[in-house]
Amino acid sequence: MEKLISSSPIVTYRKGATLFQEGEPCTRLYHILSGRCECYRKMPDGTFKHLETLGPGDYVGEPDLFGQGNHHTSARVITDSVLQQIHSAELRSVVEEHVQSRPAVIPENRLEPVLADEPIHSGRIVVALSLSRKLPHPQIVDQLAASLFAETAESVLWLRLTRAARDGAGGDCLSLDGIVDGDFHFQACIPKANGSVVRMNVKVTGDARQAENVAPLLSNLSRHFDYVIVEGDLEEVPLAPLLEFVIQADASYLFVHPNAEDLRAFDSFLDDLRSKARGNCSEIKSVVCLSPDERIDDRIKLNNGYAHAFVHDCPMSAGSNGNGSSSGFVRDVRRLAREIGRCRIGLALSAGGAKGLAHIGVLQVLEENGIEVDIIAGCSMGAYVASVWAMGCGGKEMETLAREVEGRWGLWKLIDPAIPPRQGFIRGETVIKRLQKTIGDARFSDLARPLRIVATDLNTLERVIFSAGEVAKAVHASCAIPGVCVPVTIDGEVYIDGGVADPLPVEVLAEMGIDRIIAVNALPPAAFLRCCREKEREETAILHKHPDALKLMNRQVNYFAQGNILDIMMSAVHGSQIRVAEQACRQASVILRPLGIDSHWHDFNHPGKYIAMGRQVALQHLDELKALVRRPISRHEHRTAHNPVAAVV
Repeated sequence: MEKLISSSPIVTYRKGATLFQEGEPCTRLYHILSGRCECYRKMPDGTFKHLETLGPGDYVGEPDLFGQGNHHTSARVITDSVLQQIHSAELRSVVEEHVQSRPAVIPENRLEPVLADEPIHSGRIVVALSLSRKLPHPQIVDQLAASLFAETAESVLWLRLTRAARDGAGGDCLSLDGIVDGDFHFQACIPKANGSVVRMNVKVTGDARQAENVAPLLSNLSRHFDYVIVEGDLEEVPLAPLLEFVIQADASYLFVHPNAEDLRAFDSFLDDLRSKARGNCSEIKSVVCLSPDERIDDRIKLNNGYAHAFVHDCPMSAGSNGNGSSSGFVRDVRRLAREIGRCRIGLALSAGGAKGLAHIGVLQVLEENGIEVDIIAGCSMGAYVASVWAMGCGGKEMETLAREVEGRWGLWKLIDPAIPPRQGFIRGETVIKRLQKTIGDARFSDLARPLRIVATDLNTLERVIFSAGEVAKAVHASCAIPGVCVPVTIDGEVYIDGGVADPLPVEVLAEMGIDRIIAVNALPPAAFLRCCREKEREETAILHKHPDALKLMNRQVNYFAQGNILDIMMSAVHGSQIRVAEQACRQASVILRPLGIDSHWHDFNHPGKYIAMGRQVALQHLDELKALVRRPISRHEHRTAHNPVAAVV
């Protein structure tokens, strides 16, 4: 909040900082008070003339329009907030006092902080807003605040907003006007962190001027608490101050039940917010709450996209047997808390055919050591394994499923030839029917873990990320190996193997704001394949191996045999995936490579071998995985200045 960030090098200035830019034809001075930036121009007589007030998106100095230049004189206003006016005479006296203490030579066209910077604590502001009368919102926020404190062990303030006409919060309910007076002074009633979740109740009226107190209040609270969760109810809190709380927050979670009335209220609230916030609703995250055994079409559009998250088994105010302590409710709210606390762990599973069975071994080690994964993304075989695990199947159960095709003829249980083979040799329906026996017709909203499936649009060759709809269909599209499997059509669009565009979906997780990512790459690099080939040649020369008649016959009739058409096509596909996957590994926190010399993409007959490889590599990196869980939350401390201008104001 309330910051001005220069483009390069990145420097953050908070309220109270003063900067100036000297050069031809004039000298300009900028003073930051509460998010807005006041710009003054030095006149020939030595006075400063107020030029303009800058808001979010406006530039100070030379604009860096493309975000790539090394413009030391450019800065951009980030957050809209309360504006304070300063008399030019008072501002000039402060500037003249400071100029006397500055060096004689000042770099031209460069923004400089006027006074020394000091680190300052800056907590995160999160709004949890209910848009449904059916939802027990206080119970949801109570669980959210408790989970956030348990996950981060940092101070949490639960700020509950109530209508001034009602005093349902008790005698300790304070008025927003009483907390912040006209001079932006704060009363001593603001609570202190006490090693647990601290609660604070605030009365809010419909007075539009109350909205001016929101920014300074949140700024002050963020200096005392690591997290401030603002609880609001659209039915109870007036719209004007509520919109201001949402605008000033770092992120806002809107809890809604998927009935027609609540969805209309959601759209209406977003319209009001876009009008107030100049169209910026990027930090609005819609959370759909479902009662026990409730299912919906998760392709409903919310804020120009699908729902950000789902809360299952949510206790409703009426017509529900939920008690708020069900495993699904606690699990999903806890995951939201981990998102707010920036401690989520993501898992990316690569393509690789049968070699992707090694993912099961990795999952087993994660489960055995209590390493929780908040979201999983998969491609091709990684998508298949990810979907089964996201449904709630454990690692041991998945190994049992994989061993159902173990044996000499196991591969042929998965093959359904396409006749005639115009678009591919295999239809892939048999594999998906086997998947549906495990997960049924589950949709993404039904899963126990959030899941992302990567496929490739055949017409545009763009990466497509499935996060809604029927899971089995998305997995089918992600596994449609070009030239081997028939492309899959979903809603009129044709898809092929996701490995063509993104064989290791680490970037998918990074784009979701997850910075603790475990990448499991079953695609062997070229150097490893070269070593395997050399080893094979050495064994042939040493053992004087002769051609096996059975292998020669197999090569004549088996399209999957080494050197035949399907093997060549798969080798070509893997060749294009290797470099992309290696590039993706650079964004991961921990990289696991379950590689084996005698591995083959079609070797589904020996699942135990690949599962053991996955377990082995995960155990080898177990210390890294545990350290990833214990890694402290990264915090970017903003820097501010103790400036005499603030005292003048």
